[in-house]
Amino acid sequence: VVKSTTYSGSREEKTGQRPSDAKEIKLYAQIPPIEKMDASLSTLANCEKLSLSTNCIEKIANLNGLKNLRILSLGRNNIKNLNGLEAVGDTLEELWISYNFIEKLKGIHVMKKLKILYMSNNLVKDWAEFIKLAELPYLEDLVFVGNPLEEKHAAEGNWIDEATKRVPRLKKLDGHCLKKEERENEREISLTRLKP
Repeated sequence: VVKSTTYSGSREEKTGQRPSDAKEIKLYAQIPPIEKMDASLSTLANCEKLSLSTNCIEKIANLNGLKNLRILSLGRNNIKNLNGLEAVGDTLEELWISYNFIEKLKGIHVMKKLKILYMSNNLVKDWAEFIKLAELPYLEDLVFVGNPLEEKHAAEGNWIDEATKRVPRLKKLDGHCLKKEERENEREISLTRLKP
């Protein structure tokens, strides 16, 4: 459970700022680990970046009051699906949800402003799920390495081609620039670094 009273009190003592006024909230790697996203989260009205990584959260919940949330970090938890994200579908621009147990991408379509999705090392294994990412009009940076689908096609040598056929708007996939001019810029930068 998010122990907002303890956290609130200590944050106020350290920063003189109430959690409800904070733009960035860091609750990653808590001891004991957070297991539930409880109702206290909905009081974080001004929060733009919420980090709950490296805990034991199983479900995304109680994001209703976070009307300004742009970046949500939920990596290294026990999350199995994307239910609960609809509450921040109009504002969320970045979702960091790697190292979880997500197999299905049902509900991803509500992320109308999502530009960056880091979801490596999950359990997505078929194109029927991956294709749902094409419904995200602004998605440009995707990290998908470590999912069974990516591992299979990377081993066959066709991952980037197959993935970009299905989600053609991507500019970056698994850290690789996809647009020709960006690849050339990347190459020039690395050549410049090599010069004495």
